[in-house]
Amino acid sequence: MLAAQARDMASYNRWMNQRLYEACARLADGDRKKDCGAFFRSVHGTLNHLLLGDKIWLGRFLGNPVRVRSLDEELHAGFDALRSDRIDTDDAIVRWASSLTDSALMGTLRYTSVVSPAPRKYEMWLAVAHFFNHQTHHRGQVTTLLSQFGQDIGVTDLIWLPEVVERNAS
Repeated sequence: MLAAQARDMASYNRWMNQRLYEACARLADGDRKKDCGAFFRSVHGTLNHLLLGDKIWLGRFLGNPVRVRSLDEELHAGFDALRSDRIDTDDAIVRWASSLTDSALMGTLRYTSVVSPAPRKYEMWLAVAHFFNHQTHHRGQVTTLLSQFGQDIGVTDLIWLPEVVERNAS
């Protein structure tokens, strides 16, 4: 059951990022990079942090830690490069989630924190839940910023994920 949920969340992540980036592509670069007072300042800064966070967590899950200087380290100055990396990372997340088992999710994740370089240990299921929750949290921030620019990405509910709709159609 836990592995199936992770697979759905990985698909949801990819679906929402596709829709989010479509809306962001309609903005001028200056608007995407405008400091709007968000935690990561701008649409671009928040998209960048979201991608960086996903790379950090995916690296932990795969046993291949990603080294960064800070949680707002810019991965790509250009939108097209950021979007391309997002697509590749989402594909990697889907592949990783497809390999998960309920048994693996009952294990333990050990890693060294970026925020404070100390060893950490969590139940794998909790770390995976945090990973997907972090994505949803920051996408919500981006949708708020987009609405300030007159952009609406439409429905964002998990139950409208096309695979979920198809699976539950009567």
